Amino acid sequence: MSTYNLYIDESCHLQNDYSKSIMAIGYTKCATDFDKEAKHQIKEIKIKHRNLSEIKWSKVSGSRLPFYKELIDFFFSNPLDFRCVLIKYKERLDHEQYNQGSHDNYYYKIIYLLLNNSYTNPTIGNIYRVYLDIKDTRGREKIAKIKEVFTNKFDGESPFVHFQHIRSHESEILQLADLFAGAITFKARGLYKTDNSNPAKNELIDYIEMKSGYSIDESTEPWETKFNILDHQPKKRNA
Repeated sequence: MSTYNLYIDESCHLQNDYSKSIMAIGYTKCATDFDKEAKHQIKEIKIKHRNLSEIKWSKVSGSRLPFYKELIDFFFSNPLDFRCVLIKYKERLDHEQYNQGSHDNYYYKIIYLLLNNSYTNPTIGNIYRVYLDIKDTRGREKIAKIKEVFTNKFDGESPFVHFQHIRSHESEILQLADLFAGAITFKARGLYKTDNSNPAKNELIDYIEMKSGYSIDESTEPWETKFNILDHQPKKRNA
């Protein structure tokens, strides 16, 4: 039996910010017996590049590009995986019709869709511990509901045995999820290689796509395990 830690972060997730029609929820996955070593190696990369601050997509710049490329190299050469649900056309969301009037209910559905995938997270013979970045003051309530959803879905035998909110500065592996989710939403929002876009961010997206073999604003193969993206589009509202 194998145990894995899943570190979840979100990008452009605010409910009513329709200026950003895109949102993404993704995780970095790490076997528990590699977790400590992975964090140590990432810290060593930070020290090497004299960049001790949090890893964030918003901090990608020309001077930091070698640092971020080395992080990408580290991810693709080590037993770490990434999966993301990319939600396009956020303004189409009709919570009244599909989610009992609640954005939170939609959020729980997406978390379930993100985690419960037979290719990326087989439920037979594995155990998963899930860590979510704190986004608001209702963390405890949301954790309780997520636990309830998974307990019900698996009839009390869920392999997702632990859910906990942490702050992003507590985990370099969580910070990698921020980096990838940020890159994905940046391209999906049409900001990639525009007249005003950040050249360093454009180059890093090119680097991620070269390493992964995929365009990161689209779905990957569903059985892809290393770098998996699900392009999820809400149904158009009824006229």
